[in-house]
Amino acid sequence: MSENCNHDCSSCSENCPSRDGQMPDFSAPANAGSHVKKVIGVVSGKGGVGKSLITSLMAVNMRRRGYNVAILDADVTGPSIPKAFGVHGQLMGVGDAMLPAVSSTGIKMVSLNLLLENETDPVVWRGPVIAGAVKQFWSDVIWGDVDYMFVDMPPGTGDVSLTVFQSLPLDGILIVTSPQELVGMIVEKAVNMARMMNIPVLGLVENMSYFVCDQCGKEHSIFGESHLAEISEHFGIDAAARLPIDPSISAACDTGRIESVDGRWLDELAEKLL
Repeated sequence: MSENCNHDCSSCSENCPSRDGQMPDFSAPANAGSHVKKVIGVVSGKGGVGKSLITSLMAVNMRRRGYNVAILDADVTGPSIPKAFGVHGQLMGVGDAMLPAVSSTGIKMVSLNLLLENETDPVVWRGPVIAGAVKQFWSDVIWGDVDYMFVDMPPGTGDVSLTVFQSLPLDGILIVTSPQELVGMIVEKAVNMARMMNIPVLGLVENMSYFVCDQCGKEHSIFGESHLAEISEHFGIDAAARLPIDPSISAACDTGRIESVDGRWLDELAEKLL
């Protein structure tokens, strides 16, 4: 069976072990110098909903609790994690392996932007090459002792998402969405893919859920009323969180100060990961 298998044997003529109930093992070996306890994927059905922001804030939240935290930036064609943390420069190599970059508070990270000569260089790669790079981030990086690793995955359900689901030892995923009805439909695709791959959905985050007026203090639903409660109930997802539209968060990301953001929006979700 190829890595592009959709697990629907009725539409496939390949004679592979999965027809006999024996799923092949696509798992990538961890580096000998890596000891990662929990791996949490952060996914979204579409782009532009704040998946990288949630990845960063969850990492910051767990780091403040005293845990060793890492981020594997699997969004290879849109890597934004280093910028949010103010991390620049190229990764260092040790023999055939690499060392992750480290933020000001001690969060380890690997991103393709930390391998490019210029951060603005485009990544014009086909899917299999990108997927291979993600596997190398897991196998060729000496992560050391990590309590929680967050994997910032690309939007959608394509090659890289499938590679992460099959190759990394995910303990579960967090799904990021926004209030629009269309996104509710797209969330279902992400949930269905996770269930197809037997990956638990640990929580749901609705980003850009509301805006708090600085004059009257009232919440305004800029992108429509929240559907978080009904979506969570529909899919049986226990943990959920809502994030506001807050210009100070955007400013912190743009200036590399995401670790200075001190909101409590994700605390309950973080508790579910303990």
